[in-house]
Amino acid sequence: MRTPLIKRVQLPALVILCFLLILSGCKSSKKVGTVASGSTKAHDEFFEAMEEHSFQFNTMTARLNAELKGTKNNMSSRVDLKMVKDSAFQLSVQPFLGIEVFRAEFTVDSIKVVDRMNKRYVAERYADLKGQTPIEFNFYNLQALFTNHIFLPGKQYIEPKQFKRFKLNQEGSTAEIKIKDSIGLLYTFFADGEEKLLSTYITDPSEQYALQWDYTDFRLTEGQPFPMLMDVQVLANGSSQGGIAFRFSRIQTNVPVNLDFSIPAKYKRITFAQIIKSISNSQK
Repeated sequence: MRTPLIKRVQLPALVILCFLLILSGCKSSKKVGTVASGSTKAHDEFFEAMEEHSFQFNTMTARLNAELKGTKNNMSSRVDLKMVKDSAFQLSVQPFLGIEVFRAEFTVDSIKVVDRMNKRYVAERYADLKGQTPIEFNFYNLQALFTNHIFLPGKQYIEPKQFKRFKLNQEGSTAEIKIKDSIGLLYTFFADGEEKLLSTYITDPSEQYALQWDYTDFRLTEGQPFPMLMDVQVLANGSSQGGIAFRFSRIQTNVPVNLDFSIPAKYKRITFAQIIKSISNSQK
């Protein structure tokens, strides 16, 4: 049965909402031995291997299908992604006939969202959003989530001298990596015997709320393993409150990328708080 048009129109808003809530919230297999608590060399070698095996790119374009889960009827939409590493990335949401109805752009210091259906837009700096979201946003951490990278909370990249900040527990061919940020959020990363990231789990100090970002269906993309399926779940007291599944179908790296983000002069500017309220009402 086909999804009603009104639901397909609402879907882009719901996808953007989930993103906003999330923001404010791979060779042959080998065994990895258990690292003793005092084995600094083995600890550092593990993180060096993770960095070496991580997905490498300067620019990336991708086509994916985003399926919003947790509503009465699961809904999906085509999404085109464009990314320039450490600079910006855009998401173009096209729920039907390849027609863009939403576009979101995340840069190092700001976020912009264009709602073409309602002729309005949001343009705000992260610094101005403090207090409106449950966690402090960091562009580089979001970039890492979308490209299957481990990250240091609040930082652009991990320096070798910072490896010691992570707590590493290895057993057999699996590894659990933990670190807390400055406000007490706990980040747990899970990797396999190839030092390939399989999951990122973020929870608040009370462990009441959590975000789980799983990576599966790894396939070679221009010679590098990349997770073609990313499953994102928002959890409360251990139970799923919904999420998004991203199924990638086409990926290209290191090709010219145009990040145009023109906003028609007649579009009305609204605030982040207004769009959150509006999108939340659309779900009722």
